[in-house]
Amino acid sequence: MTKKNYILDTSVYLTDAESIFTFDNHDIFVPLKVLEEIDKHKKRQDMVGSNARRIIRIFDEFRETGNLQKGIRIGKGKGIVKVMSYDCVSDIEFPPDLDLQIPDHIIIATAKAIQVLYPKRKTAIVSRDINMRVISDSIGITAEDYDTDKAIVSSEELYTGIVTHVVDDQFVDRFYQGEDVFIDADELPELMHPNQYILMVSSANEKKSAIARFHSHQMPLKKVIHDKIPDWKISSRNKEQAFAVDLLLDPDIKLVSLVGKAGSGKCLLAIASGLQQTIGHTANGSMYSRMIVSRPVQPLGKDIGFLPGTLEEKMLPWLMPIQDNLQFLLGNDKNVLQMYMEKGKIEIEALTYIRGRSI
Repeated sequence: MTKKNYILDTSVYLTDAESIFTFDNHDIFVPLKVLEEIDKHKKRQDMVGSNARRIIRIFDEFRETGNLQKGIRIGKGKGIVKVMSYDCVSDIEFPPDLDLQIPDHIIIATAKAIQVLYPKRKTAIVSRDINMRVISDSIGITAEDYDTDKAIVSSEELYTGIVTHVVDDQFVDRFYQGEDVFIDADELPELMHPNQYILMVSSANEKKSAIARFHSHQMPLKKVIHDKIPDWKISSRNKEQAFAVDLLLDPDIKLVSLVGKAGSGKCLLAIASGLQQTIGHTANGSMYSRMIVSRPVQPLGKDIGFLPGTLEEKMLPWLMPIQDNLQFLLGNDKNVLQMYMEKGKIEIEALTYIRGRSI
């Protein structure tokens, strides 16, 4: 791999504070002007401010291991990070049209100076600013965008939560008979995660299979205990819904994230599992006393503006998808839902107002 020199614009650091670690063994040069610009954002109470504070701490950690002016190794197998002062631009030819009082132009001029200092290496500016990339390219400096969001090409690239593994025919029999069965790490084609599911397929008969939940290589595989929500007469229609119910009804799992197409049952299963553990017949020994359902207030199309009425009345249009699921589970009698809400068993909240609550 040919070594390159990269100059990261302020916008890159403010988008991703860890960006400095993503350039393999290439060297990164940091204009002093970039550090000055980052400092202006460190008091912001958003992700930009968080990234500004984080990258400042990263540079401070680098400083403790060496001299930023001379260059410091980013890490094992990584390149050098070096801070460049404004003095380096004094000996280069820079278009007079570009005012060096403007921060972006100073960063571009620094990149030009590095290009002159290292003529045998490719030098590139990385920026989220389109116009900065255009200007850089116009004066002969390679410019690249920094992609933080890697969009998936197809649904097959999503984490599915399940891996298929071929096992001996006897292995499946032993699992169904209730014996403790283990899977070694070197037997699996990929790294397994806690609470990931394994579809074990018999090597003798591919139609013979078993589904188990993985915890660790030192613990036996667990059977899928829950695939129904009895009090609400809901049964899973496929293995993915069974996995969702199994996790949602497990009190040891504190957070479950469900991804799927519209209509695949994410909201219904989540709400039904919550109701099962709060007001269901089996909820007496549950650790849960109430269920809070929340969703972001985000319009799909153009916003219709402010809504009249009390807070509850304002929130009603946004929470209708949740209301629909609750009424489906509790029956069409709205008084039943209202009764549970008045008792405090069911609480509907907007994410807009949930910050700071002690739940």
